Amino acid sequence: MQLIAKRGVDIALAGGALLALALPMAAVALAIRLTSPGPVLFRQERLGHHGRPFTLYKFRTLHVEAEDRSGLCQPVDGDGRVTRIGAWLRRRSLDELPQLINVLKGEMSLVGPRPHVAGMRAAGMDYRDLVPWYDARHQMKPGLSGWAQANGYRGPTDDAGAARARIAHNIAYIQNFSLVLDVVIICRTLKNEILRGTGS
Repeated sequence: MQLIAKRGVDIALAGGALLALALPMAAVALAIRLTSPGPVLFRQERLGHHGRPFTLYKFRTLHVEAEDRSGLCQPVDGDGRVTRIGAWLRRRSLDELPQLINVLKGEMSLVGPRPHVAGMRAAGMDYRDLVPWYDARHQMKPGLSGWAQANGYRGPTDDAGAARARIAHNIAYIQNFSLVLDVVIICRTLKNEILRGTGS
């Protein structure tokens, strides 16, 4: 029943957010088009529920010629591939807003483990080799934000300890899922990443 309610909350909040943010998102799209050549949206294949692939949407934050569609070469602080407007969007995680469309389509949820690309690497090795129980994170739909992100585990995965902790938080979320926990995660995400600008 909670999963059914979760889907209802996803539809209501994602739909409402897209309506409320239509003008700001249009302004962001215009800024992207005016400041660097290329499409407004970046599309990339990610792994979703039960490991099924889907196309994830983001506002484009990199110069087109520098994009890595494999997702294995992650941007870092001061990365020259990131556009000026892209850096601002990434700090506040506003580049993730188009994923509200993924939520409405049922490919994602507002809260869940962040979706990874196929062959995701951490600490220079395949994530599955680093964390044998890695695939357990696919037991729930991926989310715009998750328990790992709410606890500061986001960005590049070059540190083995942090990478393992991120997956541990993913699994802990799945094991302890509740709508109350979802509300806590949403509130922490809004406070830390959007208001304080601690995204990447």
